[in-house]
Amino acid sequence: MSYDPYPPHDSSAPHDPYDPHTPSPYDPYPPHGRHAPYPYDRRAPHTPSPPHLTYPWQPPPPPPERRRPPRRPALGSHRDLRVLRGAYRRQRRVASLTALGYFCLFLTLSAFAPPLMSSTVVAGVPTGLLLALLQLPVTWLAIALYEHTAARRVDPLADRIRKQAELDARREAAR
Repeated sequence: MSYDPYPPHDSSAPHDPYDPHTPSPYDPYPPHGRHAPYPYDRRAPHTPSPPHLTYPWQPPPPPPERRRPPRRPALGSHRDLRVLRGAYRRQRRVASLTALGYFCLFLTLSAFAPPLMSSTVVAGVPTGLLLALLQLPVTWLAIALYEHTAARRVDPLADRIRKQAELDARREAAR
């Protein structure tokens, strides 16, 4: 069936342009209120369709398996890990401030105390040159201090956390 946009003049419903209740022969649809709501009419209440599987021949997905909560807190929130971060932070600060502090002291004395830096200490060696030559041993001292605090404080904590993580992984694999 096709729609004729120009109906014949002898239509059964005469068109009265001044009467809002008579349909126009040129309207493709009857006026609002005289028809059932369109399937996608926003004003019509929405009734959701019942849930169904996209592929009904497939079995439903298995329910998610319930896992037991771990007996110990997760490693990321472990107290030892926070202690390790704090020890490592202190270790970096002490070693960095040792080397940089001496270098800043040397630069400050060079800029603001030229008479002190140009004075001689031993057999014509100026103080500035002596302090500059001491920069290398002070850097070595900072490295030795870093290694000492790592061996004494940081490494034992890291080893303990590593062993605990291995035990947790074995327990998790055994489940």
